[in-house]
Amino acid sequence: MPIGGFSTTRPDLPHPLGAETIPTSSLWRLGSTPVRTTQRRGRRLHVIGLCGATDDEVQRLADLPVPTRATWQWPGTYAVLEELEHGLVLHTDPAAALPLYAVAWRGTWAWSTSPRYLGALVGARVDIERMVCAVLAPSLPILATGRSVFAGVQQLPPGARIELPSDGTPRTATTTWRPDPVNGAPPHLRLRVALTSAVRLRAHTGPALSCDLSGGLDSTTMAVLASRALPAGTALPGVTIHPQGILDGADLHYARLTAAASQGRLRHHLLPLGDEHRPYTRLTDVPVTDEPAPSTLTQARLQAQLRWMRRELGTRTHLTGDGGDSILFQPPAHLADLLRHHRYARAAGEALGWARLRHTSVAPLLRDAAAMATTTREQALATLPAELTGGGKNNRGNVRWFPALPLPAWATPPAVRLLTEAAEDYAAAPDPLPGLDASVRTLVDEIREVARTAVADAELASACGIELHNPFLDASVVDAVLRTPLGQRPSLYTYKPVLTKAFADALPAELTARTTKGAFEADHFAGMRAALPELLDTGGMHLASLDLIDGKLFRAQLRQAAAGVPMPLAHIEQALAVDTWLHTIGRAPVPAWVAPVTGRA
Repeated sequence: MPIGGFSTTRPDLPHPLGAETIPTSSLWRLGSTPVRTTQRRGRRLHVIGLCGATDDEVQRLADLPVPTRATWQWPGTYAVLEELEHGLVLHTDPAAALPLYAVAWRGTWAWSTSPRYLGALVGARVDIERMVCAVLAPSLPILATGRSVFAGVQQLPPGARIELPSDGTPRTATTTWRPDPVNGAPPHLRLRVALTSAVRLRAHTGPALSCDLSGGLDSTTMAVLASRALPAGTALPGVTIHPQGILDGADLHYARLTAAASQGRLRHHLLPLGDEHRPYTRLTDVPVTDEPAPSTLTQARLQAQLRWMRRELGTRTHLTGDGGDSILFQPPAHLADLLRHHRYARAAGEALGWARLRHTSVAPLLRDAAAMATTTREQALATLPAELTGGGKNNRGNVRWFPALPLPAWATPPAVRLLTEAAEDYAAAPDPLPGLDASVRTLVDEIREVARTAVADAELASACGIELHNPFLDASVVDAVLRTPLGQRPSLYTYKPVLTKAFADALPAELTARTTKGAFEADHFAGMRAALPELLDTGGMHLASLDLIDGKLFRAQLRQAAAGVPMPLAHIEQALAVDTWLHTIGRAPVPAWVAPVTGRA
């Protein structure tokens, strides 16, 4: 639930209807987002969000200047705020798992975890260019850096110290987090310590805990760690969803194996889901969120699971393994890093292993890696606008700074023009993290996109009465992984070796030897076929009304995809998710702000 405030404590400040206000402060909150406040020497300090710091450690933040590493030295997803006479200083989460937004308002700054509430405060419309980036360049979330889905409402830089002056003059930001490599403990030990602490924090503070038990490495690790952190004699409910009537398969096998090996610490629950829970089902029933949720197209399945857990298990806090794929796999840019650092033998070996895994030729991989190794990020950005529209070199290789799919035929000229402008604007902006290895820089962008959008999934869960947590996306975990020196980073073609080594003593040996995970592509195509009449009737309608897509061409591609014509689904799914959000936001009540609060200090 959202929390926010202003960069001043003047007496004319409004707050959202129903919000609790924090005494002697400009803060407000809806719901129960943790807020710990301390004050010393004319400085009021708040830690907002779930944070593993002790009360004494929070107090020390007020006694001394806030240390640079304050927002990633403890487990949790949180930010640190300092209320000063001249304004507000925000220390933001490096992973963007607790994104903060701000907008200028009547001679001061308003900030919040919710861009929708800030948009309502200033009467902002949906940011059309931001929508275009989401639909036409789903693999390039960087194009919308610093923007929210509401025009004029800015996302504040993650991993930064930001000053919002009390008088509304321009903000300033200084980058505080850089994932430069560090020597010391081996990568698997760093991951073990950070992830164990992140899960333990939820186990100790989250009421009525449950966990996904999908049979994959990520969720299974969550379940095992959480079950071990609970008091003796307490069994953690682990939930495995499966197609109705199908009680075999690899995922179920590994989930059962883990539950059997838990010595009673895990209580395994099977949840069968039917055709009514397929992807693309009942898209008009999606609850309102601050931005399009990653689970929009699978919301029928997600909400069925969440409501069942709330009703049958009493779940109030639920852990998932989401984010694990983002931090545990190496991106293809790793090959370019190896070449740039003259690790030629290892680059050749990894390219060969990856080529065998993907059943492709090794030569193009090495050729693309060599080209990327001699191309700076700035140079790649300079050519990106032309490449997006097909005017530049048509390099669609996997090993490159900014891989992108060709634009779909149903993209309209105005939409393409907006996309090009967004690419030009991003290329002109300075990089806040210059000099990082390409693979690390790529992972930073991916992780921040996954972490930020996961907040929208948490909003879907909140509508079912459940708090959703993704410990893999804690800044402390992300920091532990991304600081790995080049020589110790895992290879491209191995399956999460750092995780399996970190928890080899906690997970069943058969599971740690697993090298695949169940796929859901067939489920998506079946769902699209079943929902095709509804999708043809309403899918893309709002985007078409904004002249961002050609509705006729879009529907034609929907028919082809539903018929099984091989094609990437990324653009179609993004368009449907964004269109669904536009439908939901258009019918949802605008958040109400009430009369100014009086009696402020």
